[in-house]
Amino acid sequence: MEKNINRRDFIKAAGAGALATGATILTGCGSSDTKKTAAVVTTNDNPISDGMPYHINEHNGDKVSILGYGCMRWPMIKDKDGKDVIDQEKVNELIDVAMANGVNYYDTSPAYLQGQSEKASGIALNRYPRKSYYLATKLSNFSVFTREASEKMYHDSFEQMETDYFDYYLLHNIGNGGYQAFARRYEENGIMDFLLKEREKGNIRQLGFSFHGNQEGFEQIIALHEKYHWDFVQIQMNYVDWRHADGVRNVNAEYLYEELDKRELPITIMEPLQGGRLSRVPENVAKAMKERSPEKSIASWAFRFVGSYPRVLTALSGMTYMEHLQDNLDTFLHFQELNQDEKDFLEQMAILIKEFPTVDCNDCKYCMPCPYGIDIPEIFKQYNNCVNEGKFPQSVEQENYRKLKRQYLLSYDRAIPTLRQADHCIGCGQCMPHCPQSIRIPTELQRIDRYVENLRQNTL
Repeated sequence: MEKNINRRDFIKAAGAGALATGATILTGCGSSDTKKTAAVVTTNDNPISDGMPYHINEHNGDKVSILGYGCMRWPMIKDKDGKDVIDQEKVNELIDVAMANGVNYYDTSPAYLQGQSEKASGIALNRYPRKSYYLATKLSNFSVFTREASEKMYHDSFEQMETDYFDYYLLHNIGNGGYQAFARRYEENGIMDFLLKEREKGNIRQLGFSFHGNQEGFEQIIALHEKYHWDFVQIQMNYVDWRHADGVRNVNAEYLYEELDKRELPITIMEPLQGGRLSRVPENVAKAMKERSPEKSIASWAFRFVGSYPRVLTALSGMTYMEHLQDNLDTFLHFQELNQDEKDFLEQMAILIKEFPTVDCNDCKYCMPCPYGIDIPEIFKQYNNCVNEGKFPQSVEQENYRKLKRQYLLSYDRAIPTLRQADHCIGCGQCMPHCPQSIRIPTELQRIDRYVENLRQNTL
């Protein structure tokens, strides 16, 4: 793939290749026949693949692209009434290019993009044979746990995506509150019994859960493997959270990976880029990465990290724009495993990244809409970007303080309209139960508001 290919030519080339690759895509899914499409053999020899690499689900023979498409961040436009809606034309283009280049795993949820993701993803994917891709969605019953509401959400997903089965079905955001919370959401209402029967019928081919929480919560849920026989588990894994998760909101991915590996459970990966933050790392980290691999993107380091672990079935990326997809395809179509020296290098980079006072927001937007109109994800994103880019005034004694102060305040006012800024947070806490990272959102908003006010008053 040409590095400097423009967007129109990229889509055109991919579209032209779609018919030629269609047969390969078809034989790669819904079948245990793995001879027709070469998979990357994971060794210590640092191999480079030519074409999309695949990992095999040993439970059922599924051959899954290591790059998966996370459908949580589709491009949005305004409709005639000024409402944010998914840009279906752009979604179709993105999925056409992804399919043409061998991406065959698509993950969505009823909760994504305020309920719009499943339908938009289904419209784009249903233009292809159903067995040419693997479809994953979730039971996102975060607040209403009744049997009726949960079953309705389940059946609505089939209708939204116009499918009669899901390849991978997840209990969404499990772990916070441990077994007690799990029992309320899935056992006391009989939903687990219902889902197990759906798996027996083949409506669900693989049943698993996505995990967020502490180690105790994970141990309680994974212990249910003896009872429910989980088929796979989705975890947050990247080179920072590998050994530097905070232990409260999430667990070191190294521990999670090892525990799942012991049980021989396939792993799907969410947040390989920490919601994009690992593509926008601090300047000193970016400089070190570019010195080692001048022609590769910052994001490619994160994807090579997760793709180098054989228990990983697929790593999900929420590719909003064509340039995101292009960059990730460049990484995976010419995939090169990390060697031990490179893994050690990323551990050093992780330590440097953790020294920066950023907010652990992954831009999932589960906290939205705020009842008071505050743009929570954009406030955190603007703050994190300024910190990572070195545009972060820390004290009046700092060199270039006045310049940095002006830049920060200008970027804050440009990124977030006045009525949606952090000073309008009243601390109601309605956002907190929805945050998979368990961020104390009002506390962080108040911290940022104090920081902005101190900048304006020159009292840092």
